[in-house]
Amino acid sequence: MSTDSDAGGDGEMEKINVRVPQSLLAQVDEVWEKRGYANKSEFIRDALRDAVNPPTQLSEEALEHLAESRQQREQGETVSQDEVKDRLGIDD
Repeated sequence: MSTDSDAGGDGEMEKINVRVPQSLLAQVDEVWEKRGYANKSEFIRDALRDAVNPPTQLSEEALEHLAESRQQREQGETVSQDEVKDRLGIDD
């Protein structure tokens, strides 16, 4: 989780005023602490960072491969890394 110290630059903070609908503020009040933030400001700073630098998203193809892998694992169609090494005669 991001904190003030990784804000980048010289780390100086500047206060801004933002108007938000009461319903949105109520939602923020419900979740910031549950998500492990020390305060509401830290939560909002993290949201702003995500807006400026959105997290990497997996492609549809990658998501399909992950779903296929999960299904194979659940059906017992996979083998452990150790078993593969044994089959191929690979030592650590």
